[in-house]
Amino acid sequence: MNNTMKYKGYIGSVEFSEADGLLFGSVQGIRSLITYEGTDVHSLVQDFHDAVDEYLEDCERFNWKPEIAYKGSLNIRIGKELHKKAAVYCINNERTLNSFIEEAIREKLASVAV
Repeated sequence: MNNTMKYKGYIGSVEFSEADGLLFGSVQGIRSLITYEGTDVHSLVQDFHDAVDEYLEDCERFNWKPEIAYKGSLNIRIGKELHKKAAVYCINNERTLNSFIEEAIREKLASVAV
């Protein structure tokens, strides 16, 4: 089962409210709050597309630069000891910490479907 949708480079979450009997979600990876909902899968997907289109139209109308999700940089918190161990490993193996973390993520994701 997939809990995300993709449209025009944006990723949308898919959630369910039992109390309201609605599917809903929001665009992930950007600061702007873009939400959508639907009573079935088709209406959820359509509202997601409409919400992204409206966001992009607003950006054009107000001369805003649309946010880009998942630009390739992130700030992580891993704790002092793990940070230190990773840094020492990289120094001893003549690697950058960025390349080490990228490899670790690639290896982990190779074994799962995304």
